[in-house]
Amino acid sequence: MELKRLTDPGQVSGFDCGDGDLNGFLIDDALPSAQKHLANTFVLCDGEKTVAYFCLLTDKITKVDIRKADWRRFRGIFPHGKHYSSYPSIKIGRFAVDSNYTKSGIGTSLMGLIKLILLQNVTLPAFRFLTVDAYLSAIPFYERNGFKLLEPLDDNRETRLMYFDMLSLSV
Repeated sequence: MELKRLTDPGQVSGFDCGDGDLNGFLIDDALPSAQKHLANTFVLCDGEKTVAYFCLLTDKITKVDIRKADWRRFRGIFPHGKHYSSYPSIKIGRFAVDSNYTKSGIGTSLMGLIKLILLQNVTLPAFRFLTVDAYLSAIPFYERNGFKLLEPLDDNRETRLMYFDMLSLSV
């Protein structure tokens, strides 16, 4: 298998994760998002077959976007020193595995690879967290991969903001 940055629509072949929104992003929006410098998409291919993909963009966890109690709990990660009104992050904008490869461990392996690539890339600006707006059905997958809910009591949306503390990898 090979992981490569999506630069040409011809790199996507036969992908279907079973979710129209995720499929549509890969086919219709991934390249325009890269061209507009909004998000970079990467595809995992097995020969000609697209097995999985993800896109990355910049993000931040900010106090104005979360309830006060949740912000205090989150800020507890930083017991001493200066506290900020926002913390830099890299967001996983989309993450999907082809339906033929679900339950194969590819998603977890790919998530580990994303973390490793980001951790080892010293040319990136500094960031502390990896974030994702997880579909409710995907929350268990992200929890198994070390992500935590930012707002544990928020159940009014189709997605939930989750974060992974990258510092946990370098300890």
